[in-house]
Amino acid sequence: MLIAAVPLRTKMTTLYSHSRLSSYENCKKKFHFRYVLELPAESEGVEAFVGKRVHEVLERLYLFVEREQLPSLERVIERYYALFDEHYDPERIRIVKAGLDRAHYRELGADCLARFYRRHYPFDADQTLGLEQRVVFPLDPEERYGIQGIIDRVVRARDGAIEVHDYKTGAYVPSQKALDADRQLALYQIGIERDLDEPAPIRLVWHYLAKGQIRTSTRTPAQLEALRRETLERIEQIEAETDWSATKNKLCNWCEYREACPAWGASQALPTGAARPAPASERAAPGQPAERPPAKKPAPNLRQTPDGQIELL
Repeated sequence: MLIAAVPLRTKMTTLYSHSRLSSYENCKKKFHFRYVLELPAESEGVEAFVGKRVHEVLERLYLFVEREQLPSLERVIERYYALFDEHYDPERIRIVKAGLDRAHYRELGADCLARFYRRHYPFDADQTLGLEQRVVFPLDPEERYGIQGIIDRVVRARDGAIEVHDYKTGAYVPSQKALDADRQLALYQIGIERDLDEPAPIRLVWHYLAKGQIRTSTRTPAQLEALRRETLERIEQIEAETDWSATKNKLCNWCEYREACPAWGASQALPTGAARPAPASERAAPGQPAERPPAKKPAPNLRQTPDGQIELL
């Protein structure tokens, strides 16, 4: 990989990710369960499971491309099926949507990969600079709070621009207006720009694999600075939060904490064995591992929301 990860600065005491911020914005109670109490998730939505397998296979594909050992489409799909079958646990994987089953989701991932492979073959349109690339950077001059994330693929395009690529396996494709306001990849751009040897234009690129569509967006320096300020304000709000109330919304059916949630009739008592809240200064301490670790790699720690977004946990 030609782009090195941004070094973790020793003064930063708390790290956030886009998905951590989104969890708070969607439901404070879920944030409380996951990031304050650190309750383990006993199940996983099938959409997130498929997303993990597809990401693993695409990472492997580009590693072989770098070695000039491009595998056939048949071999790519075989690898996906093997990973899907090896890791699928019917006791742990939740299928929420009525009328759909394991076979449907198994083929969904294969279709995403086949569509991507045929569109980009022979994979020589750009140069891979990083795969599963970790970025870590401070948001404030005092370096109290930082952002971390994992970029699916960092690319140098033929026109010299650096591209931040993200894979989505859901069927939903947001509007251009929504993408132009997207926080996740824009935060990654901030991290990437800090680590470039020479300034270069940066494009944000989304691959909507189920639809075979690609969307792009760019940010101005003023937009990135506004995003940095807005994100810092959100983190400061979270750090000062004391009201961990639940919010019922369309994501509840996919929530791994629903059975423990008071909004769905559960007791407010802390579940047996749950971790007690830690002070903010002790959470995400310097040197902690990435929230979605680099491969050998354990499977990336991802979730997919019902609107088709894959997020780093």
